[in-house]
Amino acid sequence: VQLQASGGGWVQAGGSLRLSCTASGVTFSTNTVGWFRQAPGKEREFVSAMRRSSSTHYSNSVKGRFTISKDSAKNTVYLQMNSLKPEDTAVYYCAAKSTPGTWTTYGVYDYWGQGTLVTVSS
Repeated sequence: VQLQASGGGWVQAGGSLRLSCTASGVTFSTNTVGWFRQAPGKEREFVSAMRRSSSTHYSNSVKGRFTISKDSAKNTVYLQMNSLKPEDTAVYYCAAKSTPGTWTTYGVYDYWGQGTLVTVSS
């Protein structure tokens, strides 16, 4: 199983980026897919997730600004990030899990991508 996150980069505050997560060996349509981020010196934190039913959940810090979506035909999940703030600067990781239950805790995810860096300047 391999997850590949991409799309990170540098953007000014107020700008937008779209992250992508592609996978081999796991099908996103039958798994919960999550996005997490980790800023320097901080713990990894939940950003957003989508269940196989396509229900979604967002952290309070990104709600209304970020949107998670998936393209099952491409086995790809996206994270559209708008109105970016300097505090959104972090390495963003995608992850997947097949078991039901909690989806905001990084310890319950089985598979992880390598991370993509997002830098938002003020």
